[in-house]
Amino acid sequence: MTATMTNDPLALFDSWFAEARGSEPNDSNAMALATTTADGRPSLRMVLLKGHGPDGFVFYTNLDSRKGGELAENPHVALLFHWKSLRRQIRIEGPVEPVDPATADAYFATRSRDSQLGAWASDQSRPLDARATFEARFAEMEARFAGQDVPRPPRWSGWRVNPSRIEFWQDRAHRLHERTLFERAGDGWTKGYLYP
Repeated sequence: MTATMTNDPLALFDSWFAEARGSEPNDSNAMALATTTADGRPSLRMVLLKGHGPDGFVFYTNLDSRKGGELAENPHVALLFHWKSLRRQIRIEGPVEPVDPATADAYFATRSRDSQLGAWASDQSRPLDARATFEARFAEMEARFAGQDVPRPPRWSGWRVNPSRIEFWQDRAHRLHERTLFERAGDGWTKGYLYP
């Protein structure tokens, strides 16, 4: 399906994402997340999409991490999916809001036990004197939660991006690429095209 065949960017995202899950060798849900500080200094990293639908695109992080601090200071982001196997990318921009605690708890419960323990052991983005320190903290968390479920740490949660712009880019021969832009208009979307 090309971007010209629908007026619903979320349905088109679903279609492209389904194709990517079948063709990408690793982490088809990987996306670049761009944030900025309150004074406009940008920061970029890869995160994993953990949910999406009409209400937005969801990812999770340590709220005390660099990205967590930047999201609290400036709750506007850009996302980029790049699927090399399909020669496609999707750019998404919009404001973010925290997910509700029940949603964060439900997702945290699906993570592997080691990932859950790692969330407790890590002071994400903070200086670390040696790998051994982190491994010792992980061992402490294993002992602390031995024989019981691991609850979600209070500083660990999710963010939902509510898209205001979604651009679909399809590689074409001779750099004559196809770019289709959807922009939020009230409860719907406007659709247009961009020169490559």
